[in-house]
Amino acid sequence: MIRHIVFFTARSEDDRGTVLSGLSLLTEIPHASLLEIGINNKVDQLGNQVDFVVYGEFENEAALAAYKAHPIYQQSIDIVRPIREIRMAADYDSETAARTPLSLLHQ
Repeated sequence: MIRHIVFFTARSEDDRGTVLSGLSLLTEIPHASLLEIGINNKVDQLGNQVDFVVYGEFENEAALAAYKAHPIYQQSIDIVRPIREIRMAADYDSETAARTPLSLLHQ
């Protein structure tokens, strides 16, 4: 499974509702096993710059590519990109993710 995580920050407080609405369009795209748009609770003591999180789970790379090729994906970009400040994304294969402490390698 591929996990797709994207963090967004709106340029201004006034843009937050529009960013959230634009991101919520992504939930209509059928290629994800799970897709959530979350609002950051901003309770982390080390940093709270992020306003929104897009979290998706995809069966494989092909499903993620189909999601990104869907016309609604571009529609969301067209709404959000002009009024967002930060966008940080990461995709990883959950099968190869560390789930226990890794040994330190000594040279």
